[in-house]
Amino acid sequence: MDYFEDIAVGKKSSFGHYEVTREEVIDFASKYDPQPFHLDDDAAAQTHFGRLSASGWHTCAMTMAMLVENMKEHKQAGLGSPGVDNLRWIKPVYPGDTLRVESEVLEKRRSQSRPEMGIFKSRATVFNQHDEPVMSMVSNGLIAVRDPDAPIES
Repeated sequence: MDYFEDIAVGKKSSFGHYEVTREEVIDFASKYDPQPFHLDDDAAAQTHFGRLSASGWHTCAMTMAMLVENMKEHKQAGLGSPGVDNLRWIKPVYPGDTLRVESEVLEKRRSQSRPEMGIFKSRATVFNQHDEPVMSMVSNGLIAVRDPDAPIES
């Protein structure tokens, strides 16, 4: 199990493989982001997207699926997240795209008020099959501390 103490600032990783399907794009959009360019080919063709595209929120959800799968694979003692900073949709995601993630740990610190947990910040960039970035975000993760009774370094 990976704990706060095991996280190294500057560590980079690459993971994930998510195939974007037309059916999933339309299903997600009809439930959560029912704008015409996410639902209808003709309407999408009249926009700057040029064709049916995934909702940015769908791209976030697909990214989350890859992030969680990576955490499970590495048995991370994750405790959730207090939020995301600097979310950017850089390029449209289309049915037929295959997504992957590259991440880098930017910083970490022990919680002063909750010594049993640490907080780390990482940048995640999502790429399509052409190695073009389609989304980026800085996420804040909470993670268990291996030894909560150890002194907090300042």
